[in-house]
Amino acid sequence: MAENFEQHSDVSAADLARLTQEAQAEATPSTAKIIWSEFKADKPAMAALIIIVGFIVFVMIGALFINTPKMMETNIMAYFNQPFTSDFWLGADSGGRSVAKQLIVGSRNSIGIAIGLTAISSTFGICWGLISGYFNGYIDWGMQRIYDFMMMLPMTMMIIVLVTIIPHYNSVTLTLIFSIFYWEGTSRLIRSRTLAESEKDYVAASRTSGTNHWKIIFREIMPNISSLIIVDCTLSFAENIGVETGLSYLGFGLPSQTPSLGTMIANANDPNNITQYWWTWLPATLEIIILCLSISYVGQVLRRSADASQRQGSIN
Repeated sequence: MAENFEQHSDVSAADLARLTQEAQAEATPSTAKIIWSEFKADKPAMAALIIIVGFIVFVMIGALFINTPKMMETNIMAYFNQPFTSDFWLGADSGGRSVAKQLIVGSRNSIGIAIGLTAISSTFGICWGLISGYFNGYIDWGMQRIYDFMMMLPMTMMIIVLVTIIPHYNSVTLTLIFSIFYWEGTSRLIRSRTLAESEKDYVAASRTSGTNHWKIIFREIMPNISSLIIVDCTLSFAENIGVETGLSYLGFGLPSQTPSLGTMIANANDPNNITQYWWTWLPATLEIIILCLSISYVGQVLRRSADASQRQGSIN
């Protein structure tokens, strides 16, 4: 660094500052490099990431080559066909339908709903919590009264009622119904952290300098709570897989002729299926367990990466 300063001794102070900033930028690893290094250091998380990405890509592409209406037709000749055969890799259910094909299409439906629900509810909840916590006062009071009203509603019963009264619905409709209620936890979490961040010196300095409120919220406060946002979104995604699965298990999720992980696990309600026809419910159960554990591992690495990136920014 001293040699560089000697070579540029005849340049202006502005040029020296620019050269110093460039040197620091080269020395500081990017966020992508930090994330990659964290994954390389954590082998279970790397394996979990490969499992999640590989499985999602497989079911999304594989479902395109399956004729769902034909797959759901009853075939009495294949009644509870044993697994590990050429025609039925994972066996058949009580209607002679392929469990493997149902698992692929059902996984596509359940994961698609979880992704959509996480994107909509987390985005709305984060924005609601940031605005409520930053402005405080009457704005916060009014927004929290809306939040309190939503929390008073029996969430599961309201979803069941809405699903029951809607004559024709699909995965998109179900995702929107879920999104009405599942932003509340994220909102309260982000609000509490934003309240603490709003009292810090960098926010006071930005307000004093006349920085726009929205820039302070989304360009200064939100990046500083990114680790919390990442952890919450990751856990919400794992939880949202279980939301649709649980309601479908109860019979209030996707329509009966639409494959879902919940409808497959519901086969375990029959004692005979538990003891004799385990292949009708066990694959879906194992899939949910593995996916949720994998998502948890990946979320921990992303949180550490966000914390490391913030530390690098504070140092520089």
